[in-house]
Amino acid sequence: QVQLVESGGGSVQAGGSLRLSCALSVDIDTMPSMGWFRQASGNEREGVALATSDGRTSYADSVKGRFAITKDNAKNTLYLQMNKLKPDDSAMYYCAADRRYLSLHSDYRMFIYWGQGTQVAVSS
Repeated sequence: QVQLVESGGGSVQAGGSLRLSCALSVDIDTMPSMGWFRQASGNEREGVALATSDGRTSYADSVKGRFAITKDNAKNTLYLQMNKLKPDDSAMYYCAADRRYLSLHSDYRMFIYWGQGTQVAVSS
């Protein structure tokens, strides 16, 4: 059974940093697409960052230059380093995985496996 468990959310002031982690219960190499999504209250879920097993990464325009997605294959863990946080970054952040090669702009519902989410709150 595939499980994704996020951690690392919290409350920070604008300009601060957080690192989110997503621990996968199976070999991370079995998931060609792993990404981070977020959903603010009243908004649609949106893609934030994606990493594919062929080494490519992609980011939403709103986070480029501030966020970085990385993987530790030995630990089967996906990370999202978030720097220079803004109040607009406040949302529930979800880790997602799929056994297909997907795009950050794919409908988020195409991702099969999801974590429970971790809350990020950025105050001004």
